[in-house]
Amino acid sequence: MSDQVKQLTVVSGKGGTGKTTCLASFVALADDIVIADCDVDAANLYLLMHPEDHETGVFMGAKVAVRDEDLCTRCGICEQTCRFDAITVDAIGEMACEGCGACVVTCPVDALRLEPIEVGHWYVGESEHGPMAHARLLPAAESSGRLVTLVRQKAEDLAYAKGLGLILIDGPPGLGCTTTAALADVDLALVVTEPTLSGMHDMARQIDLIKHFDLTAAVIINKWDINPGNTDELKQYCNDNALPVLGEVPFDPTVTDALAAQEPLVEHNNGPASQAIRDAWANVQELLARL
Repeated sequence: MSDQVKQLTVVSGKGGTGKTTCLASFVALADDIVIADCDVDAANLYLLMHPEDHETGVFMGAKVAVRDEDLCTRCGICEQTCRFDAITVDAIGEMACEGCGACVVTCPVDALRLEPIEVGHWYVGESEHGPMAHARLLPAAESSGRLVTLVRQKAEDLAYAKGLGLILIDGPPGLGCTTTAALADVDLALVVTEPTLSGMHDMARQIDLIKHFDLTAAVIINKWDINPGNTDELKQYCNDNALPVLGEVPFDPTVTDALAAQEPLVEHNNGPASQAIRDAWANVQELLARL
């Protein structure tokens, strides 16, 4: 292995474009890789990879207000101060608390403090296709960007410890802090999109984000044949922005069968979508080799 571990993050402007389906198949086709599921708000890659986790830990994230009941005089100033209705003289609502600290500052008897709380769990395990780092955020919990960074660090540790030269990262959709954390300093950002108006619009916004970080980007158009006219527009956009289109995957109803069987598509069958993803992976490998 070279001193540098290459990293590929697969992202999408919106959910439901086929990002995880493509990434899972890439994992099944690749050799000597580490897998990282960084879509921590809606983690599901583990359902296809079936890792046996041998290490896990609690992730402490956002801070919330904690009251020292022995010091509290029930004066109600904290309740009057809180803009989020998260605290009363009787209780603190962890789910509503934004951790701003206003109540802590205004408490006349220093009965309040901010403390981090458990917001998720991280896992390191071994799958049939290689070592895997992943995590799951608790419902409605925050600090997901930090959890993504932790998962990526665990994946990098696995890569160096095992002498593996490529990390395949399943990133989150959209433009939030989780996406930024999943894209930071990767060698290739691969955007999976679809020829719908929302898919086209959201892909353009995500490309702007990727350009902002000066990353190499490429595109896969999934379900290209559901609207060939929009596909042509997508390809023209990619051409105008010097974005290589590494694959055009047709609509294939057997994709859902593979998901129901909890298998990567390329292992489930060799249908038209499966073959297109195989071709796309060959193109991805060629591009990675030049980076």
